[in-house]
Amino acid sequence: MKKVALIGSTGSIGKQTLSVVRRNSDKFQIVSLAGGNNVGDFLEQVKEFKPKVATLASPLSDTSQIPSQTEFFSGEDAFVNAIIDEADIVVVALVGFKGIISVLDAINKGKDIALANKESLVVGGGLVMQKAKEKGINITPIDSEHSAVWQALNFDFNAPFNKIILTASGGAFRDRTKEEMPFLTAKDALLHPNWKMGAKITIDCATLVNKAFEVIEAKWLYNTTFDKIDVIIHRESIIHSMVELNDKAVIAQMSYPDMELPIALALSYPERVESNIKSLDFGALQKLTFEKVDHDRFPCFKLVLDSAQSGCLYPAVANGANEQAVQMFLQGKIAYTDIYKGIYGALMGFEGSHHMHFEDLVEADAFARRYVKEFFGV
Repeated sequence: MKKVALIGSTGSIGKQTLSVVRRNSDKFQIVSLAGGNNVGDFLEQVKEFKPKVATLASPLSDTSQIPSQTEFFSGEDAFVNAIIDEADIVVVALVGFKGIISVLDAINKGKDIALANKESLVVGGGLVMQKAKEKGINITPIDSEHSAVWQALNFDFNAPFNKIILTASGGAFRDRTKEEMPFLTAKDALLHPNWKMGAKITIDCATLVNKAFEVIEAKWLYNTTFDKIDVIIHRESIIHSMVELNDKAVIAQMSYPDMELPIALALSYPERVESNIKSLDFGALQKLTFEKVDHDRFPCFKLVLDSAQSGCLYPAVANGANEQAVQMFLQGKIAYTDIYKGIYGALMGFEGSHHMHFEDLVEADAFARRYVKEFFGV
């Protein structure tokens, strides 16, 4: 029985993690839950799974629905209390910069990590991977693309390869023209053609920032260089990523789009457990398509990748600026094309320290958010 601490239980990945645990209750046990702001869902989860510890970002005036055996904490940073000694593995399903706090805390406490928070490797991949190596911590990927690469490499992060090929659906705006982009709304951007995800990551898919983040994540997970990572638009989301080996053979992992498969694998490795995913019907699929990324229509993709290749704290600045700009876009305060302007301006205006301590990451993130707010006068 593997004991699981779930950080981000009320988000999309968190709920699907609980679905995996529910279906495999003989293999997994939830020992702690950390929820966000969805109080109703959180209370239902606590009632069902009766964890030893439960935390909620939002204040909870009435704690009478918390089981007596569950120790409860609330507050914006209360999630660190959910990384408890009893846990064998910590699922980090928080969205955004805060994920790195739980990742580093889990590493310091000697816990293996199932990682769904890509921002922790985007902003501090060198720091995270170094500390994980020092502590002997296993980080297993939940992102479908990185899970696919992991599987293609036979679960060996150090296996040799020629190239990693990450696939992207293209997001909600893959068929929109450049001329349409300034007038597209958050409601338009949230209509992802293939996946059902949280609002922030869905917007990141529309800008292809999410795919740039995944390139950075792959660089750290597979200890490689950017020139060995490609991205291809694959509308059907059937091939979740591919690896070209040294002899030019290409191995792909395929399935219908469903996050429960990579979640279950991250928890159950080295075993596989039954899933509720349909078997692929190749006759019904008929064809799989591939296209190059259009950098003209999706300039954020290259902008974020360039920040990563600049190194140091620039990815943290890009991430912080993107988080702030996306939040403002979702609130209707800026246009879709302003997301690029916010990230670009923050990167150009950054003159901070180039050290890689956690405190430096926090300062870079704060600078970027402040810059974007001031740039748009909010």
